Amino acid sequence: MTVSKVLRGTGRISADTRERVLRLADQLGYVPNGLAGALSSQTSQIVGVLIPSIGDMVYSGVLAGINSVLVPRGFAAFIGETFFDPEAEARLVRTILSLKPSALILTGGLARTAGTAHLLRQSGVRCVQLWDGDCPDLEATVGLSHLAAGRAAAGLFLAAGLEEAWFIGAQLDRDLCAARRMEGFRTQMEAAGGRCHIHADATRPRDTETGEALTAELLRAGRLPAAIHYLNDAMAIGGLRALLAAGVDVPGQTSIIGFNGTSLRHAIQTRLTTIDVPLHDVGARAAQALLHMDASGTDLVPFRIVTGTTLRRPEP
Repeated sequence: MTVSKVLRGTGRISADTRERVLRLADQLGYVPNGLAGALSSQTSQIVGVLIPSIGDMVYSGVLAGINSVLVPRGFAAFIGETFFDPEAEARLVRTILSLKPSALILTGGLARTAGTAHLLRQSGVRCVQLWDGDCPDLEATVGLSHLAAGRAAAGLFLAAGLEEAWFIGAQLDRDLCAARRMEGFRTQMEAAGGRCHIHADATRPRDTETGEALTAELLRAGRLPAAIHYLNDAMAIGGLRALLAAGVDVPGQTSIIGFNGTSLRHAIQTRLTTIDVPLHDVGARAAQALLHMDASGTDLVPFRIVTGTTLRRPEP
């Protein structure tokens, strides 16, 4: 009974006895069964976190923010990757709920199944949505307006006198936040009397190689866009690679804008113009909303425009 109390952190045990028990447990390599404790006490140190991909720099930054809040408070994140697949999310939600977590953080921007939505409502577990601030869901939402980000990118081109632009992306049928950025970009261009073309691929990943390939396709077709807004910084870097390889002057002939700001820390000479998102802050604020049981509604995290060397300067 004394050992049990020490390992559970309960009871009035002398410091000397507590130290001896913990030292012996460490020597034996004993790890308490946290799930069994959670089942008996109805508490848990597990927080489920579902993101599209841990390999994406965006979500690794968000995870760092989540852990900066949860880890000091004794929580451990159980991380699952959905790859923007609603069925994968459904399977992961069932798996994590079977572990009796304290709470769940789910990334918005995918077509969540009705069954998953019902399961979350009936679970009694606090759920917070991150990233998608345009479509609030669950008990609280922390994210940004992707529609506003798309409009901001269009505003930069229009201010530079560029009235015809392209949006280059991938998996827009799955990544609904990216689709909203595209829609905000398109509607803003057209509202100002400009034109917007879309070049996207539903099957390729949202990475540097895809950005390079899609841009090269336009160039081979004899198209030289004056302005391109890419789905993210990774695709923009790939597109820049294709343009420079073809001898295109950036920004003299083609101006480029990315999204998310992940390229900024690696820039040396060419600095991408981008919509910078405070990724760590998004994660930290989502974790804080999770811990504060009375927090509800939508917390819109502001983005900022970083003007680099890939955007033509506005005409005087």
